[in-house]
Amino acid sequence: MENKTSNSSQFILWLGAAISIAEILTGALLAPLGLSQGIAAILIGHTIGGAILYLCGIIGAQSKLSSIESTRISFGKYGSFLFSILNIVQLLGWTAVMIINAAKALDAVSMQLFNFQNETVWCIIIGALIALWIGVGVKSLSKINTVAVAALFLSTIVLGFIVFTNNTANVGAGGFEGETLNFGAAVELNVTMALSWIPLIADYTKNLKSEKAGTLASALGYCIGSTFMFIIGLGASLYAGTSDISGILLSAGLGTIALIIVIFSTVTTTFLDAYSAGVSFTNINKCINEKTAGLIVCGLGIILSIVVSTDQYEDFLYLIGSVFAPLFAISITDYFIFNKKSIEEKNVINIKNIIIWIIGVIAYRILMQFNSIVGITIPVMIGIGLLCILINLCLKSYK
Repeated sequence: MENKTSNSSQFILWLGAAISIAEILTGALLAPLGLSQGIAAILIGHTIGGAILYLCGIIGAQSKLSSIESTRISFGKYGSFLFSILNIVQLLGWTAVMIINAAKALDAVSMQLFNFQNETVWCIIIGALIALWIGVGVKSLSKINTVAVAALFLSTIVLGFIVFTNNTANVGAGGFEGETLNFGAAVELNVTMALSWIPLIADYTKNLKSEKAGTLASALGYCIGSTFMFIIGLGASLYAGTSDISGILLSAGLGTIALIIVIFSTVTTTFLDAYSAGVSFTNINKCINEKTAGLIVCGLGIILSIVVSTDQYEDFLYLIGSVFAPLFAISITDYFIFNKKSIEEKNVINIKNIIIWIIGVIAYRILMQFNSIVGITIPVMIGIGLLCILINLCLKSYK
């Protein structure tokens, strides 16, 4: 990761990250809204999420700090340790979620194709491929990653063609009468998927050749790929009459193409999670390098995927939003409004900002019960940003 990366490789990297089972699965959760409202929620949510992703990516590109290292600017050394731990837990959770969802889908498809069924074996195979991606590294895998993403993109186009040439456009939420989802919650599900990448993006934009163009390429790569996958997930769910990924793939009758989609979408996304968990670990202890720590996280993710249930996926996404929306609202405010662009070694812990962050977490959880056309993230981030400005100005005038 030491070499500078090009705009095109970043675009492909983040496009590959977005083309994933998780995006299809989350898009499928929007089915109770129907196709037109679901697409509207996807477009609004990705516009919001993409803008936040870009701002956080710029911080990394300009400061040359990883996402979690950059939190030292606002929260101090020990404050960043807290967020490193939270980020490691989040990324470990994502690694396990991605592996188990892929294993379940592969299990169903392989049963249909080869009469073979064993989730544990699939968890181990997927985990081994993720470990290979981490071990070889993004730079060395650039060409292979490009081919994998291209194959993946073509495969998902086939899935999209099947879905949207089977009268999906005329399907409402008929198969989901018992399920309810308000528009604001749907927007928020889109935003939280982008938020889950915010603690990672600077780990990659810090090595860019071109700061602004490269960060824009990263954000666009993610948003284009994710929007496409969400819409496919939504349409496929309406087409199949279920939000279960296995049911969707089996209904589409994709066969081997389904295997390609599941395996490569999981690997090209999840290796970023595991690697960045390693980056967060090195913020706490530099005795272990990023790759080694990433491989350890991958191993733990395999174990968790085998022994832990992932039934609370939607709650997991909202938890990510509640933790990281106020955190990066403070970081963005300090960096762009108060021009705090470097780490102060004497800043061991910033109690003021940690208290503001806690207020933000509480506010997010309270606002979850309300329906807003822009979701929860934007009101919380704007509110916390304004609170941060107000408190800083008051303290400045007091001095």
